[in-house]
Amino acid sequence: MYDDIVSKLDSADAAERLGAAAELAELVRSGKIDVPRTAGDVNNHVHTIYSFSPYTPSSAIWNGFKAGLSTIGIMDHDSVSGAKEFIEAASMIGIASTVGAETRVKMDSTPLKGRRINNPDQDSVAYVALHGIPHTQLDKIRDFFTPYSAKRIERDRKMLANINSIMRPHGITLDFDKDVLPLSEYKEGGSVTERHLLFALSKKLVEKFGKGPALAELLERDIKLELSSKNRQRLEQTDNPYYEYDLLGALKSGMVADFYIDADEECPDVSQVAELARQTGAILAYAYLGDVTDSVTGDKKAQKFEDDYLDLMFETLKKTGFNAVTYMPSRNTLQQLRRVRSKCDEYGLFQISGEDINSPRQSFICMAQREPEFSNLYDAAWALIGHEIAATEDIQNGFCADRTVRAYPALSDRIEHFKNIALDKYH
Repeated sequence: MYDDIVSKLDSADAAERLGAAAELAELVRSGKIDVPRTAGDVNNHVHTIYSFSPYTPSSAIWNGFKAGLSTIGIMDHDSVSGAKEFIEAASMIGIASTVGAETRVKMDSTPLKGRRINNPDQDSVAYVALHGIPHTQLDKIRDFFTPYSAKRIERDRKMLANINSIMRPHGITLDFDKDVLPLSEYKEGGSVTERHLLFALSKKLVEKFGKGPALAELLERDIKLELSSKNRQRLEQTDNPYYEYDLLGALKSGMVADFYIDADEECPDVSQVAELARQTGAILAYAYLGDVTDSVTGDKKAQKFEDDYLDLMFETLKKTGFNAVTYMPSRNTLQQLRRVRSKCDEYGLFQISGEDINSPRQSFICMAQREPEFSNLYDAAWALIGHEIAATEDIQNGFCADRTVRAYPALSDRIEHFKNIALDKYH
């Protein structure tokens, strides 16, 4: 019975997914399912099927709960279409939740123009996150993204044409409407990303060549992909349950430059997103990437990003209207993170964490975050939830609202205030 209920979390119908969440919640309450032991772990950056992920909003909640998270946050690209389901499922199952959205912005109007910022594929464009979106503002955020998502689809189609040019000599051709769109929730307001294109290609490659050493050899010999030792080992394993996701990671690491078309009209100027955050009461966060050596997720090549000009980066963030910086303790060296954390303190920017979950291979728990040095990130997660509660009631009571900043000018006092709001509700 349990397996049947869990399988419904992956239904194509959101109502059925929520029905399954309600059934699981009842099994937990009745003691038929044990409540997982928790170490108080938090994660503010979980993708769902509304961007790219194996998880529906309801299954993300359930898997986060099972893993022992005490708080969980949805973070989809250019979309908040999964947010309401996420909020409802979290409420049923009894886990604290927060909602956000990730997007790319043009930095041409700032001193960062022409630099490789935190986007592996393009200069002058940065990934940013809207955290703690008040629930009353979700429709406004959705409406903001709609025209940009349409422009992204136009570029997606052109990039797929480039992929087909590369793959046609190997007997593979993809159809955007038949092979790519069905992997997304575009019709329901979800986004279509480069990962969707490469996941469709992964499926075609496995279908034509099968899994195992022969495919890994073809990728290196004929498609000229440079596989890391980790990626090659995974792709040689025919019984690898995550095979298509690992293949996607290898393709993303080594192939994107061959088909990528610069994003332009689908990226708003950073000032527009800063203004959107101000109007909606969301917390605008810059997503620190840092120079990459060995990619933890296997989908990024060794590359330099912000570390050489971090002083300029933080000056620009502060002047442009950013409220926070989000980073992932498992992705960087301690030296990198200590430098970033010091800069956040210097410029009065809120520090937020989040493990970027978009593959079934990843753990919802970030073990690196358990180091005592990162204890502030637990308080930050609860403060983020407290902000969302307060700002949903009145955006003038949010974390960054003028009234709040006047009442709690010290960032540490503000974090404590909003953390207590959340703890009062959930504990």
